[in-house]
Amino acid sequence: MNRILAVSAAVLLGTSALISSPALAQTAVAFPAPAREFDGQVSFASAEQGRPVLPGGEVVATGRGFAPGQTVRILHGATPLVADQTASAEGGFQARFRLPADAATGIHALVVTSPSPYGAAVAELKVSPDVPVSGADRYTILRGEASRGLYQSAYSARNDALFVTSAVGRPPVRQSELLRLDADTLAIEARLTPAAAPGRRNAAGEVSDGGVYAVYGVGVDDAHDTVWVTQSRQNTVAVYRQSDLSLVRQFEPGTVSHARDVVIDAAQNKAYASATFEPEVVVFNTANPDVASRITIASTVRGQRFSAASLSMDATAHRLYVVSNSTNEVAVIDTRTDAVLNVFAVPGARSAIGVSHDPQTDRIFVAAQGSDNVVILNGETGAVIADTPVGAGALNVVFDTASRQAFVANRGSSTIAVIDVDGRLVANIDGAPQANHVSTDGQGVIYAVTKGGEQDNANTVWRIQPRR
Repeated sequence: MNRILAVSAAVLLGTSALISSPALAQTAVAFPAPAREFDGQVSFASAEQGRPVLPGGEVVATGRGFAPGQTVRILHGATPLVADQTASAEGGFQARFRLPADAATGIHALVVTSPSPYGAAVAELKVSPDVPVSGADRYTILRGEASRGLYQSAYSARNDALFVTSAVGRPPVRQSELLRLDADTLAIEARLTPAAAPGRRNAAGEVSDGGVYAVYGVGVDDAHDTVWVTQSRQNTVAVYRQSDLSLVRQFEPGTVSHARDVVIDAAQNKAYASATFEPEVVVFNTANPDVASRITIASTVRGQRFSAASLSMDATAHRLYVVSNSTNEVAVIDTRTDAVLNVFAVPGARSAIGVSHDPQTDRIFVAAQGSDNVVILNGETGAVIADTPVGAGALNVVFDTASRQAFVANRGSSTIAVIDVDGRLVANIDGAPQANHVSTDGQGVIYAVTKGGEQDNANTVWRIQPRR
């Protein structure tokens, strides 16, 4: 890899750099005509279906988009990982190789080349940490079957109920439910399929099937006995009654671009919804449901755009925490004024997506799906306090103030990791197929949802309580 980089640098500096380099002057470097187009792509996955790539594991390399008969070589630095591959008539190939047991975790940039016509590209191989399973005996865990496609959950102290959302498939989504569960037994008390959503009209005047207003994110407003949901496919939100799941208000499509999370500051009569892929959080009035304002968050990364993902609310301190998936940042917002107070970088995070906060220590917990870790920041300065590998695909995190622990849903490794306030691993609980979300009742009970598709006992709601 160093020689490749050296050649690249020399080309950038001009031919004089090539001539003046003693190491390169000894060997003539041929520069054949490059391929006009090099569209081939190579992706990597574990040979064990549904598992992450781990040190010592077997990896499947899948190529697509190459020219039929094209020779493809995959290199780690200057070392081939597999024998040269020949693209099929469809432009694809598949090869296998095994990682060494001491392979470093992280993102490895591999070089994909074709000798004639010459072309090269970089393909990324992510090696996830192999975090041992441990500590499940420290918790009392109850699992309840719910619905396919579970997405998020939120606890209502007013009704001692857990509200759960589910949605299956891509648009038009026809299978989606809002469920109300008994918070102690996880028995389903009520369930609702959202109303039909409007379809799109084509040039011929025909209207397509719009599916339903599928529900994804969820937040409860105990002050008004309502539950708020996001409807990502229609770019909007809706409000339902907690008591009977009757509709209070369906906001128009387009109100929140690809709405993801929704959280409530009951004291301020406000709900906040994140607009994924946009630098925006939309603010709603909860007393008389309506759009109140919009908060724009500017990235501190030059030339980049903040992308609002997960939200975390500290209602006591009136602070809203917003993580940016595209720029690996966290914004801190004052919910009394809706002013952006700080935007902190999250060093060591890649594809940051989950966020939570500990009011006692003012520490921010960020889960990063691309780097399989949780980064803990000082909430005042943004300084890194800890960086903890927790498992593949760390998707969501919640800090429980009663147990003083953070719980992490690792979608890729199908585990729920537990760390303390200093980032030390306390437990790593397995058997959570595609763990998708974690939430807390604020009194020591944590809820998790899994969405493992067609697997047995895969679509479950978990009630996790530390043993005393």
